Amino acid sequence: MSQTSDQPWTIQRLLVWTTDFFKQKGRDAPRLAAEVLLSEALGCRRIELYTRYEEVPGEPQLSRYRDWVRRHAAGEPVAYLVGHRDFYSQGLRVTPDVLIPRPETELLVVETLDALKQLNRPHPLIVDVGTGSGCIAIAIASQAAQARLLAIDISPAALAIARENAATHKLDERIEFLQSDLLAELPSTATPDVIVSNPPYVGRNEVGMLAEDVRKYEPDLALFGGEQGDELTGRLIEQAAQRLAPGGWLIFETSPMLAERCLARVQATGAFASSQIKKDLSRLDRAIVARKQG
Repeated sequence: MSQTSDQPWTIQRLLVWTTDFFKQKGRDAPRLAAEVLLSEALGCRRIELYTRYEEVPGEPQLSRYRDWVRRHAAGEPVAYLVGHRDFYSQGLRVTPDVLIPRPETELLVVETLDALKQLNRPHPLIVDVGTGSGCIAIAIASQAAQARLLAIDISPAALAIARENAATHKLDERIEFLQSDLLAELPSTATPDVIVSNPPYVGRNEVGMLAEDVRKYEPDLALFGGEQGDELTGRLIEQAAQRLAPGGWLIFETSPMLAERCLARVQATGAFASSQIKKDLSRLDRAIVARKQG
C-alpha cells in the first residue's frame, strides 16, 4: 500500500486496492474483509464507509489498517484482528482462545428454539456443550426468556470469554458456566431438556486439508475431535443418551462427511425415538437432531 502516485489514499481507493490485494492472496470474501478492517480502524460502522468515500484517513488509522491488511494477507483471521464477530445478529468478543463462530452454526440455535416449542415445558434446562465464545447459549437465551442455560467448556480461557460476552448482552444472570470435559462434571441432579453442541469434529487425519487460517490460528482444542473426527462426538452421544430428560432433544453440529456415521451412532444407542440429519443454508449435511424416547 505504498504511495505510487500523487493520488491520495481515500477510503474508496483503500477499499479497491485492498480487495484486489486480498484476492491475489487467496483470502475469502476479500471485499468484506477490507470493509471490516477499515471500518474498525476508523472506528465507524461499515455502512458509513460508503458516505465517506472521498475522505483520507489520518496516519494513525492508516498505520493500524496497513498492519491488519498485512497480517490478514498472511492468513490471520479478520475476527481475531478486530476482536469480535457477529453471530445470530449479536456482536461477540472472540480471541484465539475460542473458535470463530460460523453462520452455519446458527442452525443449532434455530433447531433448539423449535425443539423448545415442541417440548412446551415452563423452564426447560438447555446445556450447551463446548460453548467456546458462548455464541449458542447467548443466542438461545436472548430468544427463550423462560429457559435455563448451562454453558460448558473444558477450557477456562474459553469460559472467561463466554462469561464476558454473556455480561455484555446482560445475560450473565441467565446463563451458568461450568468447566467440564463434556458432561463429566454435570451435577447428578441435572436433567437437561436439550443438549446442544458444536463439538470439535475435525479429524487429525484431515489436518492437511484445513484452510491455512484455520489450521494456524484457531484453537486445536476446539477443532479436533479425534483421529477420525467423530470420537469426541461419540462420547457426547453416549452421555446424552443417559442424561437427557425423557422426550428431551440432542442437537449437535458435525461435518457433512461424518453426518451419516453420527446418525448411525445416535440410532445405535436405542435411546432415541427419532433422529435425522439437518442441512445448512448451503444444503450440506450439518446437524443431527434427535429426540429421546419419552
